[in-house]
Amino acid sequence: MSKYIINRLLLAIPILVGITVVTFLVMQLSPGKPTDVIEFSAKVSADSRQQFIKIYGLDKPVHIQYLNWVKRFVKFDFGNSFKDNRPVVKKIFERLPATLLLNFFSLTLIFVVALPIGMYSAIKRNTISEKLLTVFVFVGYSLPMYWIALLLMILFGIKLGWLPIQGLRSINYSDLSFLGKFFDIARHLILPVFVSAFASIAGLSRYVRNEMLEIVHSDYVRFARAKGLTENTVICKHALRNALIPVVTLLCLSLPELIGGSFIFETIFSYPGMGRLGYEAIMARDYPLIMAVSTIAALLTLLSNLLADIVYAYIDPRIRY
Repeated sequence: MSKYIINRLLLAIPILVGITVVTFLVMQLSPGKPTDVIEFSAKVSADSRQQFIKIYGLDKPVHIQYLNWVKRFVKFDFGNSFKDNRPVVKKIFERLPATLLLNFFSLTLIFVVALPIGMYSAIKRNTISEKLLTVFVFVGYSLPMYWIALLLMILFGIKLGWLPIQGLRSINYSDLSFLGKFFDIARHLILPVFVSAFASIAGLSRYVRNEMLEIVHSDYVRFARAKGLTENTVICKHALRNALIPVVTLLCLSLPELIGGSFIFETIFSYPGMGRLGYEAIMARDYPLIMAVSTIAALLTLLSNLLADIVYAYIDPRIRY
């Protein structure tokens, strides 16, 4: 097991180097330049623009800029934002709690709803209720989530006025009691959580169904029934535990989204998270912030794959060989 983990860690090193190279080159090859944002202001002189370029080292060769950026990256220092000259790390940590909150409840909703649906679809195969759930799954796959988000905002936010459609807190949040603040944040989270979880519920439930269908017809499940065990014990203790092994991979691969946030949902709902921060950075051509968000998302993807391999090997000893 230790040899397997060491091999995976060693393989991750060149991938990490490749991530930094690709991220840096994408920003260098992207259309425009950081000074495009300030060139629209007539009050900014040519000397100020040149000073801006010199301060951020944009006048140096590309390989020198890359090496300087890697040195800062190793120390987890992504420099200052072009937009407001604030440290990038500080801006990220300001938005991180909101993204963690949103995606934690989204993942919880996904697994609480998707697992029972997948199990029920496998057990009640070819029944009317299972076919109705299949229709729900295909609807979840086919409908664009941004369109559903806009419809829900119009219905529950504008027409009915039941739920807020933007932000995480109301204007009078500071004047509310503790319980009032709790329910205010909860009301703001309902629509973003539902929209971000809807498509994943459809996908994961179908995945669990297919795994369960394969396992319920296996020999050890037949043997468990032959011993006289109840159907609930056979399904929950024997079949489900083995069907959840591949789900571990999906759970680990959810880590980048948990931290990186969603550019689309957070922008639609004006949610103050990492996804919206990345969108605002792109619109402002804030290169240090864009590179920080992109690198962190890519690094988390690498770590989540590594974690999935390790956990999967621990659960299933066959993987180690």
